[in-house]
Amino acid sequence: MNIFADTSALYAVLDADDSKHTKAKQFWDKVIKSDDMLLCHNYILVETSALVSRRLGMEAVYIFEQDIVPILRIFWVCREVHQAAISAQLMADRRSLSLVDCVSFDVMRRTGIRKAFSIDRQFQDLGYEIYPNE
Repeated sequence: MNIFADTSALYAVLDADDSKHTKAKQFWDKVIKSDDMLLCHNYILVETSALVSRRLGMEAVYIFEQDIVPILRIFWVCREVHQAAISAQLMADRRSLSLVDCVSFDVMRRTGIRKAFSIDRQFQDLGYEIYPNE
């Protein structure tokens, strides 16, 4: 099974104080022991690194880069995907929808992935199955 990994879930795995940490960590442990593949894009790496650095510090960034990133399959965003995401963001005209979110949805569409490791309900709102489920 291919699963898209979102910043919200990756952050929850790293932050033991996050309200979703236990469920996210349990799902993470299950996935990495399976044949499932976790995919994200390089904008997720940038967003997660910035968030982790700001909230948890550089030791957590090191853990993210050494223990989590190597497990992920990375989709490198090209100009075409970036432009499509900007267009989608502007058309949606919602402050809560970030460029990174729009890139994620475009990458999922292009790769045919229908499942997301995410705490962000926007994935569910767009018809994707999210994990960990409540």
